[in-house]
Amino acid sequence: MSDTDLSWAKPVMRIGYAGRGLVYLAVGGFSLFSIWRGGDAEGTNSALQTLETTPGGNILLVLIGAGLIAYMVWRIVDCIWDLEDYGTEAKGIVARIGMLVTGVIHGALGVLALSIIFASGGAGGGEGSFTGRMLEQIMSAPGGRWAVGIAGLVILGAGLYYLHKAWSEKYREELRANSFTMKWNPALKAGVAAQGVSIAIIGGLVISAALHADGSEAGGMGTAFDWLGEQVYGQILVTLLCIGLLGFALFCFTNAAYRIIPKIADDGVESLGRRLKAKAEAAAA
Repeated sequence: MSDTDLSWAKPVMRIGYAGRGLVYLAVGGFSLFSIWRGGDAEGTNSALQTLETTPGGNILLVLIGAGLIAYMVWRIVDCIWDLEDYGTEAKGIVARIGMLVTGVIHGALGVLALSIIFASGGAGGGEGSFTGRMLEQIMSAPGGRWAVGIAGLVILGAGLYYLHKAWSEKYREELRANSFTMKWNPALKAGVAAQGVSIAIIGGLVISAALHADGSEAGGMGTAFDWLGEQVYGQILVTLLCIGLLGFALFCFTNAAYRIIPKIADDGVESLGRRLKAKAEAAAA
């Protein structure tokens, strides 16, 4: 299949990242509003259910659902045809499998967003209790605790990857260079780091659940907020993480507008990383 045949993947990718950005905008925004009113930060499921009760919320839920399903399609296509040129070596294969898993997870979240519109109360019980029940069932099977523990390690690894991506600023190679990406790079970096922290916490909680054979210890974003809030200066840490997730929402929207797809990129497109490297070399000359 030629590169031209997959040109339709570019708008699908942009819709997908926009939908993903709306999710983190809802989680970070509603959580900060709740904290400001003396409440607790909200997980993804709770944020989507809160969104349903706001004016125009159902329209936004439809946009989120459609966007996340588009993101799933984009990741599947990206994985199969390697549109981002990761290659077929071990490192590239792992990265492409990670895309596939991420896509399926976001697709399921998109279905959840759409189901909230038609089912009062959404998925019921919250993301933490649902995840806990699912892990309890898995751990009750032979070798289940090992499977959950390995899954936790994979999630933790994904969180550390995001932190490394923020530290090294490798994401700059995937973004078009322009005045916006140049100016807002610090916020983008903070957003990627915040995503890494949240995923790493979730992974650590899944590992703890496997070690203690207690599924109630694990969950999604809401459980991560709860755990972080129990630490020293917990409320401050949760608030900082919520602000960081707004930065990750900006990162997603920036990808929606300016992400470069290597195998179907326009000729002459300059990445943010290349421009910054050229500026640094010029300054050092």
